[in-house]
Amino acid sequence: MTRIALTLLAIPTLLFLYAYVGYPLLLAAMGERARRHAPPSRDPAEWPEITVAIPAYNAERSIARTLNALLSTDYPAERRHVLVVSDGSTDATDEIVRAYAGRGVELLRQPRRGGKTAAENAAASRLRGTVVVNTDATIVIPPASLKHLVRPFQDASIGVVSGRDVSVALNEADASRGEAGYSGYEMWVRSLESRSGLIAGATGSLYAARRELHRADLPPELTRDFASTLDAYERGWRTVAVDDATCLVARAPSLRAELRRKARTMAHGVDTLWHYRRLMNPWRHGRFALMLVSHKLCRWLFFATLPLGLIGLALASASSMLASLALALALVAVLTGAAALLAPEHRSLPTPVALCGYAMVAILASLIAWGKFLRRERVLVWEPTARAGE
Repeated sequence: MTRIALTLLAIPTLLFLYAYVGYPLLLAAMGERARRHAPPSRDPAEWPEITVAIPAYNAERSIARTLNALLSTDYPAERRHVLVVSDGSTDATDEIVRAYAGRGVELLRQPRRGGKTAAENAAASRLRGTVVVNTDATIVIPPASLKHLVRPFQDASIGVVSGRDVSVALNEADASRGEAGYSGYEMWVRSLESRSGLIAGATGSLYAARRELHRADLPPELTRDFASTLDAYERGWRTVAVDDATCLVARAPSLRAELRRKARTMAHGVDTLWHYRRLMNPWRHGRFALMLVSHKLCRWLFFATLPLGLIGLALASASSMLASLALALALVAVLTGAAALLAPEHRSLPTPVALCGYAMVAILASLIAWGKFLRRERVLVWEPTARAGE
């Protein structure tokens, strides 16, 4: 029984130590010998023509703010085309977007909902220029970010450029504030990857890709930001992250909303990784395969295997006081997280309670995502996350 308990405890423990501690240390060591891969920092002689593609579904509360910020960026207006793809919206989204037609914003309406990736597929026929910038209808882009995002494409070896999420709270309760810490950690790891020459996935909130990578036939259950990075690698291009290309991402107003968002995002990610599973072969793809396994697979498996650690503690507690104490603390954390998850949406939570709730969200989202994957249940459409302050 002790051997079984130790094995169950070892699985999530080793996954955590490697994915969240060992892998960043490995990246830091790799980055010291690959600084020659830094993307260009100078401005091009002429900024390329770009299309900013924005899929939207029932985004009447946020789309005007997103468009106003985008049209206020310092990227040359005559080189910037904005395309909003309304995925069968039933609110005032289309009317709001049409009001911006005189400012270079085009509306492409899909008569029926097909999901975010299907909406992005539909945009392929309307794209202009050589670079496609992808963002969401709830994202605010600061004035200088587009130039920072597009500048690296002067390097012919770069196919995708990822921006950097800045997680912001728009209400005082901020029950999802654990997302700020996790997002900051994720952006730090992505920056470390970029210093080593390439990254394993772009942020879906803001990234840019060469137009050749914007395939119209991407399977609708996949997520384009991740798939674009994998497509770029297979075509011989690198994906890099630019820390100065920031975007403001409002946190969800409640832990339940964050759970829905995270479960959906992770389910799409697992499906995308499985679709490109050939790239996890270390004998053929070396360092890139290591990145996919370390940054994606091990992290998603860590959260899904945490219940095994709880079972291991329960088994070990029969013969160990230390295990009994650890089990009691873990159960308190679980109950606290469950209480936080069930709390009213706009109720302010103490930081320890909110963090336990966020940990519970991550565990449940992982279990939901892997459950959908194993059942071959695909998530095609999405509900817009009701962001705080909207």
